Amino acid sequence: MSEADIKDHPHVLQISRAKHRGRSPGSLLPLVVGLAALIWVVSRVVPKPSRASYPCMQVAMSLAAGFLAYLGTLVLSALSLGLARRSLLARKYGSALILLFVGLSLPLFFGGDVEVARATYPTADHPANQPTGEPGGIFPGRVVWVHDPDATNENCLPGAYGHGWFLDENNDQRVIDRMLSDALTVVSGEVTDTAAWQAVFRYHNGGRGKGAIEYQEGESVFIKINATSSWSGNINPSDFTKVQNEYYGISETSPHLVLSVLRQLVNVAGVAQEEIWVGDPLRHIYKHCYDMWHTEFPDIHYLDHDGWGGREKVIQSQTAVITYSDRGSVLREGTWSDASVGDTVWNDYLYTIFENAEYMINSPTLKGHKHAGITAFPKNHFGSHTREDAKHLHGGLVAPEVGNPRRQGYGLYRVQVDLMGHALLGEKNLLYLLDGLWTSDMEVNDPDKFMMAPFNDDWMSSIFLSLDPVAVESVGFDFLRAEFTADRGLATHPQMEGVDDYLHQAADSTAWPQGIVYDPDNDGTPIASLGVHEHWNNPVDKQYSRNLGTGSGIELVTPGGLTDVANGRMPGVAGFGLELNYPNPFNPATVITAQWPGESDVRLVVYDLLGTEVARLADGRYPAGVHEFRFDATGLASGVYLYRLEAGSFVQTRRMLLVR
Repeated sequence: MSEADIKDHPHVLQISRAKHRGRSPGSLLPLVVGLAALIWVVSRVVPKPSRASYPCMQVAMSLAAGFLAYLGTLVLSALSLGLARRSLLARKYGSALILLFVGLSLPLFFGGDVEVARATYPTADHPANQPTGEPGGIFPGRVVWVHDPDATNENCLPGAYGHGWFLDENNDQRVIDRMLSDALTVVSGEVTDTAAWQAVFRYHNGGRGKGAIEYQEGESVFIKINATSSWSGNINPSDFTKVQNEYYGISETSPHLVLSVLRQLVNVAGVAQEEIWVGDPLRHIYKHCYDMWHTEFPDIHYLDHDGWGGREKVIQSQTAVITYSDRGSVLREGTWSDASVGDTVWNDYLYTIFENAEYMINSPTLKGHKHAGITAFPKNHFGSHTREDAKHLHGGLVAPEVGNPRRQGYGLYRVQVDLMGHALLGEKNLLYLLDGLWTSDMEVNDPDKFMMAPFNDDWMSSIFLSLDPVAVESVGFDFLRAEFTADRGLATHPQMEGVDDYLHQAADSTAWPQGIVYDPDNDGTPIASLGVHEHWNNPVDKQYSRNLGTGSGIELVTPGGLTDVANGRMPGVAGFGLELNYPNPFNPATVITAQWPGESDVRLVVYDLLGTEVARLADGRYPAGVHEFRFDATGLASGVYLYRLEAGSFVQTRRMLLVR
């Protein structure tokens, strides 16, 4: 494996032997690298021992161990030579000869073999940076990933009764509000939240044939959440709070993220409370969720399967139907232990909310799943039909029965494609908001901390936002597959062969199985490409084809960027950054400092609070390094101004205050 191969595939650490030939005995490079690695390990691991499990730290520890081994051989060699001299003076020639041989041979054994970090990701089934399908979005294929560890309580015990992950004590609402704001502006390319919503509505309505119009008064919005644990019998109807049982603390849509969405819709996008519905139709709304949302927004419609506790009971539609494209060849009513038995399933009825709502915001939790491999947007619609449960849909997944691999692989009917392409369940989606604040390895498990960088033994504390449903689900799958490997000791369902088969098929009809034509509306019109699918280059760099400039696939954008250490890189490698201007407040001029690690296309623009451009400080190709830009506000009125840096896929906006 070449050095380039190692750089491109750094995730799964395995041991291989690579002979170092022709090394100069006097070379200092291995010593310098080893010493630097030792210093870094000591400075990072001693204050926080859990860092020893970080992938980047494991590489550094290997180098440090090699350095210590080298020092050990020098010490032993010196001792052996010293003892050989004493034996020679004592005329113990046999001992002297053996000790002399040991003393001279030890340094030759050091460095003959060097352990190299080698990866198994990507694999033949998951080739890197080979996009397929038609990218969607204002910026085609853009997925915004916002990560902020301050959003969640690092010390939370997610399943501790009375202290669940979903409570205020474990979530910082202000941080989550800011994360959603950042995601909206970056996914739309706008500076203000108001302009972002206007752009999103224009894009969405244009794609639905309504014309590029903004939100119109009286149009309704349905927020489809994931409330996995709140089924009948697992909820106390007297107070609608989670009971202390084995399902307390299951990872599902965060009530705090929903509150952020409600604040945005009502306070920014201008949607009246009476035009907003929230719920998971097959489930209930817990008291802690209802109290949080209803206290601030009492006129919103809170949907509940049975209408308990003042919530609104969902209504089953007599006309809204999804027709499954296997046309009776795969799906059966099934049992929990065998999805292949029972009567044939041809279709499902939906609830009236899917007919009546003009827009939908699908907001599932990113999780592994024992039948599907991944829970995200289409899997969230397993709770959108009117049957009592969703076991009849399991036959269309990669593992219909736990431990039964009969549907693993590629080119098989996947029910998720029908759900993604349906007119009511798919086409009405205004945007796709993937909740990664409290992510789990399996659908009915408590949240799990992530070991990979930049999470580093902390909660995922992330949200993902996109206007391309295939792209954002592909990104979510890459994170799950890279994290939940066999060495974690957690469920490894994302590793099943063919988990992403539905993403291939949703992106490109050439991947459809023979004899299957996806037409979930049963109107004779097969679905078109629903978005773009590809896999990143590796779990450290997390780069897709648009990031690399090699293709027209996915672009993963991280507002504010990630620090070098968080990215798992060795010290000394510059990252992206946009500093606070100085002085601030200022009059009439201030200096803005920004940096980027490689030659990049750079735009640095100053806006007023209405989103009007007032100055363009940079617009072109710039070399790597730290750069200073002077902003002269002569002639401008006092007030708050925004400055926004775009450098490659890095985007960040900051505020400054002009005081006359």
